[in-house]
Amino acid sequence: MIEKTLILIKPDAVQRGLIGEIVKRFERVGLKLCAMKMLVALPEFIEKHYTLDPTWRQRNGEKTIKGYLDKGLTPPTNDPMEASGKTLSLLKSYMTSGPIIAMILRGAHAVDIVRKLVGGTEPLTSDVGTIRGDYVLDSYQLSDKDGRSVRNLIHASGSVDEANMEIEHWFKPEEVIEYRLVQEQILYDVNLDGILE
Repeated sequence: MIEKTLILIKPDAVQRGLIGEIVKRFERVGLKLCAMKMLVALPEFIEKHYTLDPTWRQRNGEKTIKGYLDKGLTPPTNDPMEASGKTLSLLKSYMTSGPIIAMILRGAHAVDIVRKLVGGTEPLTSDVGTIRGDYVLDSYQLSDKDGRSVRNLIHASGSVDEANMEIEHWFKPEEVIEYRLVQEQILYDVNLDGILE
């Protein structure tokens, strides 16, 4: 159950000075930071990130079209590949607009815990208490109107398999540090019998 997951703190979060607040949320829940770096990514690198899973384009396009239909709107296209092509183009522009922070977190149920803390992809509908729900006021409507990607501060891996692919894409093995934190004694000790030793 101990997993690693990839987090990308996007350019809007960096520009708004939210790096520390975001990292604090993950550390407070008990996740361990194993790797971190700041970089300005190239468009090709971002495209590869989003297409590591060969089904991403189809799934993203279908989700985009469904989102329009669920809101009673007419989608700009009914072709999932065309819809995801536009999304990918906007994501490349957004993710290369400034520095980003890439990091790896490790802990029990890391992928699901991070997804819960981050909140839904659309900030407008993210729950209060999530990172996106607390720090962003953007929506798909606003981003569509402006012809840009939704500004939602952060990327979080969607599954353990996705996390493994993304970590390999963003980090060399020697950039990932394995070490022990004192708090792990409390989080993972079955009987908490080491406290008074």
